[in-house]
Amino acid sequence: MKELKHLNKYFKKYWLKLLVGIIITIIARLFQLVMPSYVNKIISVVEQFIREELPTATAKELLQEYILIIVGAALLSGFFTFLMRQTIINVSRYIEYDLKNEIFDHYQILSLNFYKKNRTGDLMNRISEDVNQVRLYAGPAIMYGMQTLTLFACLIPLMFIKAPTLAAYTLLPLPILSVLIYRISKIIHKRSTIVQEYLSSLSTFTQEVFSGVSVIKAYALEPQTNRELSDLANEGREKSMSLAKVNAWFFPLMILLIGISNILVIYIGGKQYIDGEIGVGLIAEFILYVNMLTWPVAIVGWLTSIVQRAEASQKRINEFLNESSELNTDNAITHEVKGDIEFKYVTFTYEDTEITALKNLSFHIKQGETTAIIGKTGSGKSTILDLVARLYDVTSGEVLIDGIPIKTMNVRNLREAIGAVPQDAFLFSDTIKNNIKFGKHDATDEEIIATAKKAVVHDNIIGFSKQYETVLGERGITLSGGQKQRVSIARALMKDPQIYLFDDCLSAVDTETEEEILANLKKASKNRTTLIVSHRVSSAKNADKILVLEDGKLLQEGTHEELNAIDGYYKELYNNQLSEKEN
Repeated sequence: MKELKHLNKYFKKYWLKLLVGIIITIIARLFQLVMPSYVNKIISVVEQFIREELPTATAKELLQEYILIIVGAALLSGFFTFLMRQTIINVSRYIEYDLKNEIFDHYQILSLNFYKKNRTGDLMNRISEDVNQVRLYAGPAIMYGMQTLTLFACLIPLMFIKAPTLAAYTLLPLPILSVLIYRISKIIHKRSTIVQEYLSSLSTFTQEVFSGVSVIKAYALEPQTNRELSDLANEGREKSMSLAKVNAWFFPLMILLIGISNILVIYIGGKQYIDGEIGVGLIAEFILYVNMLTWPVAIVGWLTSIVQRAEASQKRINEFLNESSELNTDNAITHEVKGDIEFKYVTFTYEDTEITALKNLSFHIKQGETTAIIGKTGSGKSTILDLVARLYDVTSGEVLIDGIPIKTMNVRNLREAIGAVPQDAFLFSDTIKNNIKFGKHDATDEEIIATAKKAVVHDNIIGFSKQYETVLGERGITLSGGQKQRVSIARALMKDPQIYLFDDCLSAVDTETEEEILANLKKASKNRTTLIVSHRVSSAKNADKILVLEDGKLLQEGTHEELNAIDGYYKELYNNQLSEKEN
């Protein structure tokens, strides 16, 4: 159970509620123990009445008294059982809440490399299915475990006090049961881990299918996808059945051993009664004791299964919790970001592909400048924006913001000063208004409309039946590519940051709309540092500075006029695009 030690901090946090719950559990079980002894007394009263040792009136009074005690004890036991569930089960829900938050918070601080190496379905499964398995350990397992311990601790000594020989024979099957549970639990742990890993694979597959459903339909791949899901489901069925077969041994074994105990009580107890050593009432009492042990003994197998599943799930959770972010922000500097950006001999290699995107790159962008970055696909343009936002750390060299090494800066403080529009515009499954407000949560309707007009998307929005209250599909699937890009631009403009990062965010709009948006951006980004990545010269020609990249190196640098005056990649690209536009 070493992996489950991670939960100790939560048990300490809720120790008082747990302690109260455990005390209530013990009280509830103690009241439950009242019934067997009074059943014994009732049978004794009946025997004495039959032998005419008790008058009718006295026998009736005693029977009524004992029955009332049994009923009262049962009611109190039920009441305390209710309180027990209200404390211990509630604690398990609190722990589930805290653990999910801990995992989600940790997910958010991990670098992009982590997300490139792990699939979304697996991430989701660990924060949902795995946490649920752990919750069962933190609540029901503790509750039923305490019930079992209390009954064993009270019943076994009580049975030996009342009839040692009968108790010894009655409890004889329990050591056999312990050995069987130990052996089976080891198998359960192994197979539980396999099942949890399969569930992650299933979540990953279905998530990818739902996200890429348009591609699947476009290529008519539904039959193939169904076959793949069927194969995956069959594989999962085999793994789950393998686990279920082991779990299926528990209850039959429990019932068998409890049945043997009942037979031993009747046989040994009957012999002792014949020999005059015990009364009939004690045999009935012992039968009730054995049947009271039926559920606790049977639950041992279930508890073992829960603990083994929780151990397997917590191990998977800990694997991610033990992942550390590559972006070290300890003792980070917090300051007002102004927007001066400098790259000094920066080299960057992607860890997952080992592709070197930037090679000994140096340039300087002054505060308030608009800089366009142009180059062929794979030249390292988007990588520059990622490094400015510190989504990655450089392999060698240094990135400075306002003269401060970016590695020493507080990441949150830096990113709050940045408004980014990625190449693949991502919108949330929410209203258009809330997607724009994502850049500024307290924005008024007037501000939202004004920003949408700057991004030249207002006219499209009011064309929808619900206008700004239109709820977008997942990843903004309701909108066209150009509309998504413009809503994403509006979101960045709404934030009004010190640094704008536009990553080829006008690729899906026509030339006229592009020119209108660029004119609005120039006004909105006045005195703001702006980096625009583009394949179009039209997006770059009005920039204060243009950087031309090739294979991760700086090929050309200057204004539109300067670069167009000399032969090179920029002039050739400009002439080609100009001729295309004229044609």
